[in-house]
Amino acid sequence: MSRRFTHESKVQAVKKVLSQYDDVRLEDIADDLGVGYSTLQLWIALAKNNELKTKNNDSLMTTEKRPHDWSLIDKLNAIIERASLDEAALNEYCCSKGLYPHHIQQWKQDFFKGPATKPVKSDSKQLQKKQMRFGVSTRTINQLN
Repeated sequence: MSRRFTHESKVQAVKKVLSQYDDVRLEDIADDLGVGYSTLQLWIALAKNNELKTKNNDSLMTTEKRPHDWSLIDKLNAIIERASLDEAALNEYCCSKGLYPHHIQQWKQDFFKGPATKPVKSDSKQLQKKQMRFGVSTRTINQLN
């Protein structure tokens, strides 16, 4: 039997998706909310087409930048601007920018970690893959030397 979700729960689910970072998978959010992945995708599509609105009849998809749409320089400026703010002022600042304080905190941590780099495969592993592809074993190569 399929579950029924209220309009408000659909709106809240889409809001949660929009407030997450790129490194959070949509499947994980769907699992956390207890909804199917395709169902969550449908709700997002409805919101994009302005068919899923809040109680105030506002669209969920605004022209404001989502947290993961901010450029590095904008993120850095937000970190600098919020440095001197107390908690109340920080909340007001975040509200005006369409953010949550945890977004700015995460950006700060990301800047301290430095740029993300992908691990480079070692040359020996790449060589072994090529050898396997051509049907040559390491033992055969060692015998030739």
